[in-house]
Formats: sequence, structure tokens, C-alpha cells
Amino acid sequence: MVGLGSFSTPMCTTSPLPSKPNPRNNFPGKLSHPLLGFHKVHSLSLSTHFSPQKNKLTQTHFTLKASSVGTADYTEEPATKVKFRTSLSVPDCSTSLSLLGTGYREKVFAIIGVKVYAAGLYVNPSILSKLDAWKGRSAAQIQDDMPLFKSFFEDPMEKSLQIVLVRDVDGKTFWDALDEAISPRIKAPTPVDESALSTFRGIFQGRPLNKGTSIFLTWPHPSKMLVAVSSDGLPTSTDATIESPNVGSALFDVFFGDAPVSPSLKTSVATGLATILK
Repeated sequence: MVGLGSFSTPMCTTSPLPSKPNPRNNFPGKLSHPLLGFHKVHSLSLSTHFSPQKNKLTQTHFTLKASSVGTADYTEEPATKVKFRTSLSVPDCSTSLSLLGTGYREKVFAIIGVKVYAAGLYVNPSILSKLDAWKGRSAAQIQDDMPLFKSFFEDPMEKSLQIVLVRDVDGKTFWDALDEAISPRIKAPTPVDESALSTFRGIFQGRPLNKGTSIFLTWPHPSKMLVAVSSDGLPTSTDATIESPNVGSALFDVFFGDAPVSPSLKTSVATGLATILK
């Protein structure tokens, strides 16, 4: 695959967190981690320190400290140097979303690892107040806890995944890689699922995806996914609406299931959750 698991008008916004190893192949510095508001508590800032790990994956360690609004607007994904906004607005989302974690997707050709894209997960901060049952869990415990990620996905609060390409890819190649990851996760596709996949495919067919292009996959609700593609900044409209619970759930599983296509992203999100749920 080119990079995925693969990939969405009122607006949404965000805040940050980090990453780790456990590679699996398929195409697919100076950092400050600001404001993640939740529980009506003051904003938080996360400063991150990176150290190289085996298999070209990076683990991020967080230090929690109080901060004021506006201290940092971006967080850098260390392996690709892609900068993600800590607060994000996307089409057809009703509230502001906060950056929870970042990672990257790598495809291995022979023995050479080629990075295809960076990704950042954004969430409605209100979702965090519903995870009290996981308070005190370590990042490793959270990462291996599939019920937590299932609960996370099934919550009706908005979530959005931003994918930023770090090399040129043609749309068909990108979709083929995405479909290769999604389809096996839908055991008995219904006509609704097939129609949703056809709509999804149509977004990328014949479309060049140049380096720097962003693909936004937004779940305003578990049964609906919005797809928006932008080659220059944030999108102003949604390219397609995918109304299939099975397709939306399969795509979320591509990134946060037992065998995520970007282990560093799932690790980063788990570390972020563990930091917040101390």
C-alpha cells in the first residue's frame, strides 16, 4: 500500500501528542505540545523528547506541564518533520478538535524503508472525559487494550485523521493500498458497504497526490465518515461522505487495531492517552 491503511461544512479544532515501534510494511526537534483542554481543567502542554529506536521507529516521551493558550500552534512528527496544527478545523465538523498523537507510514522495498506519509489523530476533547475507566493505565497497557480503542471509536464525539503525503503518489496506487488494508477487515460486505467503497475509490482514481497533499478522514459519528483532500492548506469542503459503519470501523482498525499500518501513530496516541489519564 502507499501508506495506509488509507483515507474527509461547519468546522472542527485540535491539540498534540507522540509515537513508538512495531513495524509492518505496506505502502501506504524542537517540539512543543500545547493545549489539550478537557474536564474544564486548564489547558495542558506536552513537551516531547525523541530517541531513536530499532526498526526505524521513534518513541516519544512526554512531560506534562501547564501552559497558556497560544503557546504553540504546531507539533512536528519527528521521523518525517511534518508539522501538524495542534488545533484543527475541518469541514462539516461541529466543534474544534485537538491533536492527540502523530506517526508515520513506511513501505519497505527489499530492505529499504521508504516513508510515504505522516498522520495525526485529532479528537473532540470531550471524548477524554468518558475514559475514566482507563485512568492510571500505562501507555503499553492502553496500546494493547482493544476494548479501549473500540470504545474510543464508538463514542459519537468527532474524530479526524489527517494524512500528509511526504512523497508523490498517484491516486490509484494510494487507493489500491488502502483497499488492500480495508477489504479484508470487512468479512461479509453488504450492498451499502460496496457502494461506500465505490464512492471512496472514486475520490482517488485518476487523481495525482503530490507531496504535501493532505487527506482528512473525519468521523462525525461512527456510522459516517467524511473524506476531504487538499493540496494546499486546509480543505474548504468535503469531497465525499461514506455512510457505512463497516467501512468506517474497518478504516479506524487499519490504524488502531491489532496490526496497525502505522505502529508509531498508535503508540503516540496510546502515550498521549496515558499522559492525560494519569
